[in-house]
Amino acid sequence: MELYFFRHGQAEDAQGPDFDDFARSLTDKGVERTQAAGRALLRLNIKPVRLYTSPRLRARQTAEILGAALGITSEARDEVNFGFNPHLIPAMLTEIGNDAAVMFVGHEPDLSITVGALTGGGEVEMKKGGMARVDLLARSPLRGMLMWLIAPRVLDVIGG
Repeated sequence: MELYFFRHGQAEDAQGPDFDDFARSLTDKGVERTQAAGRALLRLNIKPVRLYTSPRLRARQTAEILGAALGITSEARDEVNFGFNPHLIPAMLTEIGNDAAVMFVGHEPDLSITVGALTGGGEVEMKKGGMARVDLLARSPLRGMLMWLIAPRVLDVIGG
């Protein structure tokens, strides 16, 4: 099984003590780069059967853009919000075959920590709009191999 981890695109900055982090939206640049990433995913022939996203607006917007490019509907899940970790993944994979791909759109530092934990504890840094692929080697306990980590600038080039 291929697991893809995509950090949400560039979002507006938090402003003031009453700012609602759930409502932070993608910037115009974040939208453009995510659209390019969607085109890159098509060119890379990535075809997830599920696209899970954090319920926070910037992640949902990112997942909707990627989903539109890939022809798949995203599903907001609390598990992919802040606090996402490897222990939350198996429940989202129960009805998915070993030859399928699943994508998660979320936040830092949780994505980097999750990818690192799944692949043996190595240091990983997910940039905004960047993506990692982990191929599962085992489901119990959940562990995998890091196949690649793609920076947003690379997705920009691939996505044209």
